[in-house]
Amino acid sequence: MLEKSIESISLFRNLSKSDLNLLTSISILEKYNKDTCLFYEAETTDRLLFLVSGLLKVYKMDKYDNEIFLYYIYPKSMISELSNLADNRIRCFSNSTFVEDSIMLSINFKQFKELFLYKNDLIQNFIQELIYKNQQLQCIINRELVFDATSKVSYMLINDLDMFNKLKRNEVALLLHIQPETLSRVLKRLQRNEIISIDKGIIVIENLEQLKSVYMEI
Repeated sequence: MLEKSIESISLFRNLSKSDLNLLTSISILEKYNKDTCLFYEAETTDRLLFLVSGLLKVYKMDKYDNEIFLYYIYPKSMISELSNLADNRIRCFSNSTFVEDSIMLSINFKQFKELFLYKNDLIQNFIQELIYKNQQLQCIINRELVFDATSKVSYMLINDLDMFNKLKRNEVALLLHIQPETLSRVLKRLQRNEIISIDKGIIVIENLEQLKSVYMEI
């Protein structure tokens, strides 16, 4: 059952017999009932996950506990969203719940990397580039669908402060899809709370952890 489930996934379909045996030795099958939550956003796991059968819903929650549907994961597809190949744990970008009774293939991520990915530097670098592109897409999803104005501003201050300070305020507002007046109010609020300071138009972060908490609480 386990070996056939692995072979049913296109990524592993052309593995040699020896590689298939290796992969089988570090894998297990897990069954989940309908409406079971697989993981919540920001949780981590040391397993690389694939859906063998069933259906999985992927979604996020905004600050007001409204569900924002992203997509379904269908059978024979990878569930995991890689964010860092060097880390042995995979961070969950969103929430996921099984829509149907399902079977999932679970692979030891650390051993999978050692046995299959670390054999070729080019493969490692190529995968890392793909992961970076995926992270960019995740940032867009958060910015456009989940973050409110304060979260958008805080996120850009933390991740792109130099660009924030180089651009005019109306240009920053345009990038973040908010009104210039809204941007001004957010900056004044952050300054009033002593999270940032502003000197001749240049923003300095005074309390990084508090600024992070503004958007990490979503």
